[in-house]
Amino acid sequence: MNRLSVSRRTIQRSSVMALLVLLAFLLLSVRIFCIQVFDFFRYQKKVIDQLTTESPVRAARGEILDVAGRVLATNRTVYRISVFPSLINGAEDKERLKSVIAEGLTQTIEGITQEKVLDHLSHIHELERTVAAAVDVETANAVLEWIHQNNLYDQVAVEAINTRYYPYGDLAAHLLGFTGSDGQGLYGLELQYNSYLAGENGSYITARDSTGNELPVPYENYIPAVDGCTVQTTIDAYIQAVLEEQLERTLIESGAANRVCGIVMDVNSGAILAMATGPSFDLNDPFSLNESAVNELRALGYEMGSDDYKAAKNRLLLETWSNKAVTEIYMPGSTFKALTCSAVLEENKVIDLDERFFCSGAHQVADRIIHCHKKGGHGSITFREGLQNSCNPVMMTIAARLGCDAFYEYVKSFGMLEKTGIDLPGEGNSIFHAASNFTELDLATASFGQNFKVSILQMITAISAIANGGELLTPYVVHRVTDADGNVVYEHEKTVRRNVISDETARTIADILAGGVAGDGGAKNAYVAGYRVAAKTGTSEKIGDDRNARIGSCVAFAPADDPQVAIIIVVDEPTDGSKYGSVVAAPYVADTLERILPYMGIEAIYTDEEREQITFRVPDFVGWNAEDANRMLAASGLRFSFQGVGDTVVEQSIAVGTLISPAKEEIVLILGDRSLLSTTNGSYERKLE
Repeated sequence: MNRLSVSRRTIQRSSVMALLVLLAFLLLSVRIFCIQVFDFFRYQKKVIDQLTTESPVRAARGEILDVAGRVLATNRTVYRISVFPSLINGAEDKERLKSVIAEGLTQTIEGITQEKVLDHLSHIHELERTVAAAVDVETANAVLEWIHQNNLYDQVAVEAINTRYYPYGDLAAHLLGFTGSDGQGLYGLELQYNSYLAGENGSYITARDSTGNELPVPYENYIPAVDGCTVQTTIDAYIQAVLEEQLERTLIESGAANRVCGIVMDVNSGAILAMATGPSFDLNDPFSLNESAVNELRALGYEMGSDDYKAAKNRLLLETWSNKAVTEIYMPGSTFKALTCSAVLEENKVIDLDERFFCSGAHQVADRIIHCHKKGGHGSITFREGLQNSCNPVMMTIAARLGCDAFYEYVKSFGMLEKTGIDLPGEGNSIFHAASNFTELDLATASFGQNFKVSILQMITAISAIANGGELLTPYVVHRVTDADGNVVYEHEKTVRRNVISDETARTIADILAGGVAGDGGAKNAYVAGYRVAAKTGTSEKIGDDRNARIGSCVAFAPADDPQVAIIIVVDEPTDGSKYGSVVAAPYVADTLERILPYMGIEAIYTDEEREQITFRVPDFVGWNAEDANRMLAASGLRFSFQGVGDTVVEQSIAVGTLISPAKEEIVLILGDRSLLSTTNGSYERKLE
């Protein structure tokens, strides 16, 4: 019997093949093991994604409230109208469908044209196109009726969506900011507190087969959305409205070429009660230019739709949205003299407030002659009068006594070399001389607020430190954040950064400033009958600007004997009439304080002479809560009485805007039910309560 012989070569080949098969099997086993163990959840998700459809459940964005609980930002339901081009263009009678849809939507939805609708329908490869992003319920119902009449359920859709809504339109626009089309915060508090406001979206998951139909065995999973938190601010909407009204007045009357802004702050806590920039913009339509920007764009002469036109419009939008009070810096001018005098008094307590200086109208420092704002000079003048009359030579003389190093330390201590830390985005920081080369000449010009820049926010924070007895505080805008169940998730606590000056020094400066307002000082236009107001005005040059541009400003706090509130108004580049802060800012500071101090319950104390001379402009009390009206009227010294039953003022005996003498006339407020009020009244007083 023959035996088959197998060659060594064949055995080697077989062994190699067997080894390769074994190796492949081992690799495949390892790969299967990795998929089953290490990549299990990733592949499980892929399978689930193929078998399920996930529909988002959007979280409701949280509201923003003022300090009294008035709603400044909320949500409202609008309706999106969309068409389905790929489906329509796949129909046999597509041309007829296009014509019917274009004509019907144009007649039903205001502001769209047939050409625009046909353009949407021309995108034949797109599943869905939005024709109108946000229409009201009446329009949505009209479209639904039209869809029903024409049996266009598969071609046109109406979807209810939530969008951000600001009940007061442009009130506190730069502070609140706004959201984008995706609901995310873009500016202001909407951006700064977006993580709190946004909430967490949920989802609704259902099982589907390969064709997208629901499986015969139902499967669903619902993950609820977590609504956003409520953000309660320190802003008082009434005070905000008063400040904005005064800013609008000075914007018009001064012809300010580079906007105006103002801040009202609680000096004892750092809470911002109001903050505004003028001109404002409509929060419910933020991508449309305000009237001022439209005029500026038109004056450029660019062809509408051109690249230059679009670039200019975008630049103007960014400028319009910018919160000038926080982001921009300026030369403070003479308002800074309050800080210079505070430093001198604190460091050199032996200085006599009535020590006399001589102002000839100029003062030599090193090789420079620096002039006073009063060309003929002030002559013989005391330290006290030097601050009240804003004398530059007096400031330069006392700053020289203090010395470069000590002065620089006080500038730093007053917070002029660092951001305030406010809870708003985009805060600007100062530009100041480097300590290593801060010269005698730099000291002289800095003593009266020139040749350096600070933010408006830094300036009022420093002034508030003088008002409250020496504490430099961190300003803030948000008081409390609560979740959907009312639990407090964040609450601000007063933050003292440092003590800058003593209470004695602070009270002395306050007394000097108040004396200047009550007498014949440079800030006399900040006078408010019945209140001791401490104020300082400033007018600074724009260095390097060949237009001779100026910035006029005024800072103040009241009552000077027990300060509660500080205010600053800055007018950038006034062009009509006077450019001095005493004219373009101080009167508007006074008018703001005259209206908000009684509202805050701070009682006016009139002298006999004041009581005979003062007049009071009657506000619109209709819509006010009776308790608030009582508090304001009592504090203002007006004679008043209530009639009727209810908790809301529905009528008043003296017309809005009438000038009356508190000593001679009495106002009667009629109380009733809130439902009696007209919903079309436009005054802030009525809307805000």
